[in-house]
Amino acid sequence: MKPEAAKPRRRSIRLKGWNYAQTGAYFVTVCVQNRECPLGNVVGDAVVRHESGRLVESCWKDLRQRFPGLELDAFVVMPNHVHGIIVIDPVGAGLALPDHLGKGEPGAASSAPTDDVAPGGPTLGDIMRAFKSISAIAVNRHLGRRGQSFWQRNYYEHIIRDEAELNRIRDYIIHNPLQWMLDRENPLGTRARPDEPWQV
Repeated sequence: MKPEAAKPRRRSIRLKGWNYAQTGAYFVTVCVQNRECPLGNVVGDAVVRHESGRLVESCWKDLRQRFPGLELDAFVVMPNHVHGIIVIDPVGAGLALPDHLGKGEPGAASSAPTDDVAPGGPTLGDIMRAFKSISAIAVNRHLGRRGQSFWQRNYYEHIIRDEAELNRIRDYIIHNPLQWMLDRENPLGTRARPDEPWQV
């Protein structure tokens, strides 16, 4: 009898050592399963959202009521993914990025002041799980689908290090519909763009 093959372990894309409950700004992207495009269409330089896209946007906005100390910044619904900026601010410091971001080694949680973490406060993972679950239920109900995954299993996140990067990412999100034909998530696009053009 052959030994059972070990299941491949999924590699974490989170930054090792970083405390995702501490004060910080995060750029997140969530993609629809199989690159389907149920959220809307890009017409010219704007996204015309379907009802599914409106439901997703509503679930995103509702995160503020669900998680005290959470701020939402730039956000866009694309045909098959969303981009947004989440600011976790458990001590009420406001949107300005705290001084410790971008200093020291990337992912060094010890560089963050301990009072920037609310005891038992939500992590970015908690927030994203809630968003994906609630929005998937709402959209699947609207589409009359049962037992189907709506979002891809994981999500992309990037820790925003300073105000200049925050502004570049805001600009990327706001102008994302203009790049749809070059977007790697567009099943009909040319996918000729760099992976993260906002870093240029």
